[in-house]
Amino acid sequence: MEEKSLSTLEYTKILKSLSECAKNDDAKTMAEELKPSSDFREVERALAETDAAVTMSLKFGSPEILRVEPVDGAIKRLDVGGALSAAELLNVARLLKCIRNLKRYTKEQTGALEEYFSELVSAKPIEDEINRAIVSEDEIADAASPALANVRRKMKNTGAKIKDSLDSMVRSGHYQKFLMDNIVTMRNNRYVVPVKAEHRSEVPGIVHDMSASGSTVFIEPSSVVNANNELHELEIKEKAEIEKVLYELSNKVAEISEQVKYNYETLILIDFIFAKAKLALDMKAVCPKLNTDGKIKIVKGRHPLIDKSKIVPIDVRLGDDFDVLVVTGPNTGGKTVVLKTIGLFCIMTQAGLHIPANDESEMPVFDDIFADIGDEQSIEQSLSTFSSHMKNIVHIVENAGPNSLVLFDELGAGTDPVEGAALATAIIESIRLIGAKIVATTHYSELKLYALSTDGIENASCEFDVETLSPTYKLLIGVPGKSNAFAISKKLGLPDSIIERSKEKLSDENIKFEDVLGSIEENRVSAQKAREEQERMR
Repeated sequence: MEEKSLSTLEYTKILKSLSECAKNDDAKTMAEELKPSSDFREVERALAETDAAVTMSLKFGSPEILRVEPVDGAIKRLDVGGALSAAELLNVARLLKCIRNLKRYTKEQTGALEEYFSELVSAKPIEDEINRAIVSEDEIADAASPALANVRRKMKNTGAKIKDSLDSMVRSGHYQKFLMDNIVTMRNNRYVVPVKAEHRSEVPGIVHDMSASGSTVFIEPSSVVNANNELHELEIKEKAEIEKVLYELSNKVAEISEQVKYNYETLILIDFIFAKAKLALDMKAVCPKLNTDGKIKIVKGRHPLIDKSKIVPIDVRLGDDFDVLVVTGPNTGGKTVVLKTIGLFCIMTQAGLHIPANDESEMPVFDDIFADIGDEQSIEQSLSTFSSHMKNIVHIVENAGPNSLVLFDELGAGTDPVEGAALATAIIESIRLIGAKIVATTHYSELKLYALSTDGIENASCEFDVETLSPTYKLLIGVPGKSNAFAISKKLGLPDSIIERSKEKLSDENIKFEDVLGSIEENRVSAQKAREEQERMR
């Protein structure tokens, strides 16, 4: 699938929304890098997975998926006999807890996700052991090992003795006059007292620090040097015991390292699939039925990037009685939205995403989707609007295949109308002969006539209400759009004389054609009102 088409049809915005639905960074990356597939079986599988996740979310609620850091680095360190940090071990425990939650989340058949859930393996004993030993990334619990608990008990007793001794000293009348403050503090992991610099010789001991002004020195009194040394030795033993605890826990994780790695990879995949399900539920989307005959059937389709309160659902079909759809209508009437909705729905389907439409919708799997939409005039490259479009069209003609979808916006615009209409007709015929499906928007009456008189090509129009001078955004299949220039001009107050003079400039054929379209539109509106009245009466 061409990147240009994905960008033109704003698929990247869908991926951004999908990424926001995922919990873990690696799952977010999967979402951001999701590409549509042209393999029918692959698309079928991806849609089935999304559908299963939607069903489970509706039935059981969304699963509790925790944020877990990648484990690749930790697994590699274990493979070479290294030990993990407290943070890495806690991450493993969090992963194991998440796996256990997922195992408990569904005790029933999970359809297309059965393989993923069934192969998850929990390890609660190791999870519990890590959580029992490690309080936080910076703290190991006393209960991590008997030796560690014993060392810490001795450290506590020794520290208490040192503080008691120094507290007695700072309360002593003899020493108080030598001290800057009657407190006990720490310097270089040693208990010290703050002594006035001029009295440093009055307090025997080791100087460990000095204040910035030089008025205070921090002295470790000789009476506690041995106890401080003992405390320092205990701290070294504590550190060794902590390393031993981490190493033993790491060895236990190493025994299940492959399981941990597989669990993480599967968790990310499940996170990604349920992100697709969340996006589907947010958009009120459905799983389209796939077909192999290139048939598009969108029922009440809603473009996912347009405000839900303003969007008008459209019905579109292509590939059954006709393989080319020519869409006409006024500017801002919704023609481009129709094109983008069709193209985006095809891309979303082939990416395994549900589409915001009704259940009856059907989608095919195309090899390629080409889109020439919007004004891509380039000042830097000195390309006119017509030239830039023609450059895209040349590329499409050269690369489109029998299983391609081609979307043209205002085909042939930007040049002489007569030549533009002739060129547009020839381009459609050429690409149609290849076997591609085509949807093209246009203002040209010649293309409306071409669609009316050619088998396999159908007209469609975006309805316009002349009374309110506004589009209804409804797409009407089989009805060519009528030019409303005169009616709109008259409604806005243009003098009748100018309008009549304008009509005189038109050929009899154009006038008759517009009259026929007007008659068709009147009959359609009348028939629709009759149906609505019948339905109301029924």
